[in-house]
Amino acid sequence: MRISEWIEPALVKAFVEEQTDAYRLCTFDDGWAERYGNDVLISYKTDVALERLTTDLNLWALSADFRFARVFVRFLPRQNSAREAPRLVIGDAESNLPTIATERLLRYGIDFESGYSVGLFPDQRENRAFVRQVRPGTLLNCFAYTCSFSASAATVGARTVSVDLSKKSLARGKENFALNGQSTDGHRFIAEDAMEFLPRLARKGEKFDIIILDPPTFSRTHRGKAFQVERDFETLLSSALELAERDGRILLSTNCTSLNEHALEVMARFCLKAARRAGSLHKEVSPSDFPPETAASTVWLTLR
Repeated sequence: MRISEWIEPALVKAFVEEQTDAYRLCTFDDGWAERYGNDVLISYKTDVALERLTTDLNLWALSADFRFARVFVRFLPRQNSAREAPRLVIGDAESNLPTIATERLLRYGIDFESGYSVGLFPDQRENRAFVRQVRPGTLLNCFAYTCSFSASAATVGARTVSVDLSKKSLARGKENFALNGQSTDGHRFIAEDAMEFLPRLARKGEKFDIIILDPPTFSRTHRGKAFQVERDFETLLSSALELAERDGRILLSTNCTSLNEHALEVMARFCLKAARRAGSLHKEVSPSDFPPETAASTVWLTLR
């Protein structure tokens, strides 16, 4: 067993102490395992990887005194169109597939039958914490998915706007608000294309303290319009700059392997120059459960 590729028991203890039960357990070249509440999700590229991850999980759980209720697995296809929802391989098939995970006292809904993604991305943990630290008055969450950034910001008093093509995802976002005792009054959930919606917000003169830009690598609207992050991120950022307060912050984030943090920084500087605005760049601490260069590439842009 490659015990060094799984997180140390001391890190598991640290997560327990901060009341977090959503995190990466291990990362291989051909797959990984993550915890969500009392469940484990194994993501794999080959059958060999699946067998190895499943076997090692049981051995590691014994060494770390970690008890899981269920194990789900999902195949990592080359094409997004081939993605499927996780399937249960260990545990009670009659138990409810929706469940709850906790991150530093905040609660987020997890659903293993809703699609390929289960509702929360653990590699954004430190960025969500930064949002709470900043305590913004307003937050615009583009490609919001289940609105984890919005729900997090709402707990520190922010008014939020969450934009996503999927009404179902936004409905789950409202559930995340409820899980954390937050009313959705004063918060907007917009089922539209962010690329089209942001310019409309700018024409209305709206401004935001924090803007979250974490788009998918590729997506397509109901009308067939495609979003390609390598092609369209620059336009997206330019639109966001029109909406950012003078001292606002913008999160640039992507899982696209060809857009690393250096590429995001170059793009940010170019867009700043084009918009005739000034700003600085920084990165929050990398999540401790992700090996280097395995989490999403993220950069914070702070305007001046």
